[in-house]
Amino acid sequence: MSALLQPTEAKSPKQGPMRSLHERAYRIRKHALAMGEVQGQGYIAQALGVADILAVAYFHAMNYRPEDPEWEGRDRFLLSNGHFAIALYAALLEAGIIPEDELETYGGDDSRLPMSGMASYTPGMEISGGSLGHGLGIAVGYCPGVKRKASKSFVYVMYSDGELDEGLTWEAALSASQWKLDNLVALIDVNNMQADGPSTEVLNFEPLVPKFEAFGWHVQRVNGNDIDALVKAFDEARGGGQQKPHVIICDTKLARGVPFLETREKAHFIRVEADEWQKAQEALDAGAR
Repeated sequence: MSALLQPTEAKSPKQGPMRSLHERAYRIRKHALAMGEVQGQGYIAQALGVADILAVAYFHAMNYRPEDPEWEGRDRFLLSNGHFAIALYAALLEAGIIPEDELETYGGDDSRLPMSGMASYTPGMEISGGSLGHGLGIAVGYCPGVKRKASKSFVYVMYSDGELDEGLTWEAALSASQWKLDNLVALIDVNNMQADGPSTEVLNFEPLVPKFEAFGWHVQRVNGNDIDALVKAFDEARGGGQQKPHVIICDTKLARGVPFLETREKAHFIRVEADEWQKAQEALDAGAR
């Protein structure tokens, strides 16, 4: 089992000494690999792919209090694709919302870190995702409530490109525009892989930019593994003045940061052998130097 990382210095994106966003993303990947090693499995390729998005969300854009995950003034982060929970746990560990010593409980009995995200178990987990296609609709429900409280909080929702196959996603997209939910930021992970194969071959959703523009959204499309591009996109979404919901379409690479996993045959759930977890950590470390 890999050794735990040292506790993070900063407890919030708005206070305390700051690690660089690149280091945050690296550490999120390290946490995810360590949890994967605990159980010998997990959606590791996806976790490595979205680590940069989570680093920018939690350590640049969002307001929250690690010591009070239910603080009323917080920005909400909703994980629609609940099987990505290992990625979000890694970010919550890095943010100090979950104690780092809980990493080794991942997926175990009585753990607060079940393999699929559940709000009733985990501090900082806003919804129970995993019944795919519901996250954007739930976020659309959150946003008017936040507005009616005269709160300046944002609601972020991450969902997968496979969820674009669901009619509910597009119904929610229409509703968000109708109600001018400018406090909504949707983050679509476009890794072009779902359980039945490449997402664009199962049901082609492209071209996404003109589709969301036609639905009345403020749309940006970026390389989801380019931290500078992500920072600019998050800042633009929070900048105001649009009176539209925001979507950041993030093109990501599965297993980003671990070259021998990046080139492995693409599948929704990749196999990592028992002797490969430490090799993956070493490959990640080598890339960070």
